[in-house]
Amino acid sequence: MSDDVLRVGLVGAGPWARAVHGPGLAAHPGTELAGVWARRPEAAAELAGALGATAVGDVDELISGVDAVAFAVPPAVQGELAIRAAEAGRHVLLEKPVADSLQSAKAVAHAVDAAGVASLVVFVRRFAPETRAWLEQVRAGGAWAGASARWLSGALLGGAYSESAWRQDGGALADVGPHLLDLLDAALGPVVEVLSAHRTDPDLWHLVLRHEGGASSTASLSMRLPMRPTVTDVAVYGDAGYLELPGRATPAAECYSALLDDFTALVRDGRTEHPLDVHRGVRVQQTLDAVLRVVEGR
Repeated sequence: MSDDVLRVGLVGAGPWARAVHGPGLAAHPGTELAGVWARRPEAAAELAGALGATAVGDVDELISGVDAVAFAVPPAVQGELAIRAAEAGRHVLLEKPVADSLQSAKAVAHAVDAAGVASLVVFVRRFAPETRAWLEQVRAGGAWAGASARWLSGALLGGAYSESAWRQDGGALADVGPHLLDLLDAALGPVVEVLSAHRTDPDLWHLVLRHEGGASSTASLSMRLPMRPTVTDVAVYGDAGYLELPGRATPAAECYSALLDDFTALVRDGRTEHPLDVHRGVRVQQTLDAVLRVVEGR
């Protein structure tokens, strides 16, 4: 990191990298998009060219030439490459879920800790001003008995993300599930048990969770329902009444810029701990793993 500018390499050139990661890293005053690598070289070249960056043909070459690595690749790919980046002493921006299994996510966290590098997981909605304000109200409101959340869309029926193999395989639980689980956990406290989990067509998940302290929450999610706009709502309720998170007013690009504010500050100040660092990713992955075990009868 020189002159307070963090040189960041981007791993991935898919739709999320093109829409958020790449433009965000190129525009932020504290970061420089130093290079792009993707499994499809032509995609890396196209994205790098559009943003005035360099396409790099080898991922280890990219890692060796930067201060930090941002990932926008499937969980199985990220789990492997994030370990290599951390072991090389590079700070990491991780997508959710952190890896394709709880064991792999824990391995990423171990590598990050061993290297002493900074990490953030892109729980992008947590960086929206409305989400931060809502969580402050939730925490100031006393004890809450429960919470409910829904994320219902047709994103896997068509559009930019419908051709993503890992999203099609894992469905809504793998893609948007981490966002809802993180918000419910942040609002009511750690999830300690998956009381019920059911998946039915069309990729419709219903979850009942128990939180530390006794509160419970429910979540319903699907990305294969033909509806526009997407339905997203989260609310807590109890003796203090009913408090709903007011929509998704802040665009993802603005949330990502706020995330980069925090990430560059971590690196600049030599800090590695953050409420949304890799360990938060592991905690959410533990709940994802528990949901799958209930659904599969393990």
